[in-house]
Amino acid sequence: MNKIELKISGMSCVNCANSIKKSALKIPGIKSANVDFNTHCAVFEYDQNADIEALKNKIIKLGFGIANNQDELENAQNQELKNYQNKFIICSIISAALMWAEMSKSNPIPMPFMIALAFIGIFYCGSSFYSHALKSLKERNYDMNVLIFLGTFCAFCYSIFATIFHNQIPTNLNYLYFSGATMIITFVLLGKYLENKAKATASSYLKSLINLSPTKAFIISSDGSTKETLASSLKIGDIVLVKTGSIIPCDGIIENGGAEIDTSAINGESMPVYKSTGQMVYSGTLNCNGHILIKVTKSPNDTLLAQILNLIQNAASKKLSISRIADKVANIFIPLVIATSVATFCIWASFGMEFNGILSAICVLIISCPCALGLATPIAIVCAISLALKHSILIKNPVVLEQFNDIKFAVFDKTGTITTADISVIETSLNKNDLSIVANISALNSHPVSNAITNYAKELINVKFQSKFEYISGLGIKSDNVLIGNERLLNLNLISIDKNQKAIIEQKMDIGYGVILVAINGKFSGYIAISDTIKPEAKEVIKSLKSQNITPVILSGDSHKISNLVAKELGIDMVYSEVLPHQKYEIIEDLKKSGKVAFIADGINDAAALRAADISIAMNSGSDLAKNSADIILMQNSLNGVIKSINLAKKSNTTIKQNLTWAFGYNTICIPIAAGILEPSFGIHLTPMWAALAMSLSSISVVLNSLRLKLARI
Repeated sequence: MNKIELKISGMSCVNCANSIKKSALKIPGIKSANVDFNTHCAVFEYDQNADIEALKNKIIKLGFGIANNQDELENAQNQELKNYQNKFIICSIISAALMWAEMSKSNPIPMPFMIALAFIGIFYCGSSFYSHALKSLKERNYDMNVLIFLGTFCAFCYSIFATIFHNQIPTNLNYLYFSGATMIITFVLLGKYLENKAKATASSYLKSLINLSPTKAFIISSDGSTKETLASSLKIGDIVLVKTGSIIPCDGIIENGGAEIDTSAINGESMPVYKSTGQMVYSGTLNCNGHILIKVTKSPNDTLLAQILNLIQNAASKKLSISRIADKVANIFIPLVIATSVATFCIWASFGMEFNGILSAICVLIISCPCALGLATPIAIVCAISLALKHSILIKNPVVLEQFNDIKFAVFDKTGTITTADISVIETSLNKNDLSIVANISALNSHPVSNAITNYAKELINVKFQSKFEYISGLGIKSDNVLIGNERLLNLNLISIDKNQKAIIEQKMDIGYGVILVAINGKFSGYIAISDTIKPEAKEVIKSLKSQNITPVILSGDSHKISNLVAKELGIDMVYSEVLPHQKYEIIEDLKKSGKVAFIADGINDAAALRAADISIAMNSGSDLAKNSADIILMQNSLNGVIKSINLAKKSNTTIKQNLTWAFGYNTICIPIAAGILEPSFGIHLTPMWAALAMSLSSISVVLNSLRLKLARI
């Protein structure tokens, strides 16, 4: 199955997206269509028989545009915003003039000029609505433009009729609605302008990230000379020179030099961090001082910055279950409104009040607002993701925001998650020769324990890195005749430890040290005692989880004693220790039977369990496999991000529910009022002009309510 993504301009409401989707699925070979009104992106899956040109032509025939890239889409949106602004100004002036003329008894503007002004206001200023409406009706698709078209056209025609046949209309209904029709267009133009302006504000973080990426880079050629090239053309293995004050153009490892790197744009760190040879740096971060040479390790499309951009651009298209309900309602909304409008006229006409019926039917068409339904979820999601990024939380899959509502277990890996993973060797019973052998092997592995052993050995001897090894997940390392790991690894290889040594090892573990056992040539050689520290924020995080009736759990491959010591210090009652990767997966699956599970981890051996969890959270310092498997990445590696994610989820879900409640409630209350339900008892009859204002305010209120999320404290 092939896939194509198109950037579509000109969509004015969620039903525009629905009409594109419906039309696309009618084309032979198009298997699926996902058109998102908020991001203006559409993804189509098709087979080899599909005619992609026919798909593009169909979209254009519906009255929409297709942009070749993000810049072109933004230019089209900016032009659309400018057109809304200019036409709003023109239509406002025309509406004011017509209203003055209609209210004046001296007829300051001749009737032909009033009709001409109304014609300009309706058919020129509202041309985009009319164009989309007529094309939608031709395709038998219905969107907000159809309601605007029907409402304003009927009001215009009613006014023409009232002008020509004013003697045949009851005195209490003998009004002109030229100003009302143009005012409808004015309010809708204002609403669309403010709505698009607000959407641009919601996506401002995305634009700031796009501006972070430099366009140029300086690469070092094989002869040592420096050459300027496009950052987008960098290849893995290139050596890039980055000078003081320059933005780093690539993800890579520092080959030479050192510098203070400002990473605030990527992970929120307020202070620059010193990076030197062998350390990773990221595209979009700033070299505050020093010259560094960077070896490119990722292509421009795979950098951390590029991944963040893609995630934000695609995030709003992810459908929460609550938004699917709104989408289904929006799909049947327009036909239902038209049917209600017709029914309204028929009911009034049955009482011999045809003119009341016409005005009420027009008001029903105008006041209905499908946009609020379509905007309720996606704008809130974009704002939530922007807020999360400000707190160094990268939400890869916003669907999990709903899952937090029912979370029952927060399961933590230990090393590198609850603890700092800043492991160091405290002592060893190995002699220098055996330690040298162990260090040679450990140097080939990136595990924190191996790094600690290598660093410790470097201070004592000159290590030569020549050994080959096999990493056995959950057990340790095996290399020819050398075993480095836990007691189970030695037991599996039939290596025994005498009672005295066991007593010493248990004593070290009782203190809280981790103990790595070593066997060489089939015999136990000694141990290496290591220590790790609990993250300072861990205790408060666990306390906060408990206060929210969320059960904290430790799930670790480490020994029972060490895992239990950490659990006791943090007040965690549920502990699973000495578990292998497949056992972690099984435990997560078992916990899910009792409620929603969030798993917070960082290691390669946690990937399967992360995928199994309802909510998966990875530390940015963890393995790429763990981060790829996670729904959320904590960029600062702080456990506070777990609590912030929960708080953000609650606020975003509350905002979405408020938006949908308002959108549903607005239409439920306003449509009957527009139909004239209050007129018999209270004499209240809504005019088309006020109906248009109410409709515009509905969309704007949903957007503004969502924008509050960007200012929320989590």
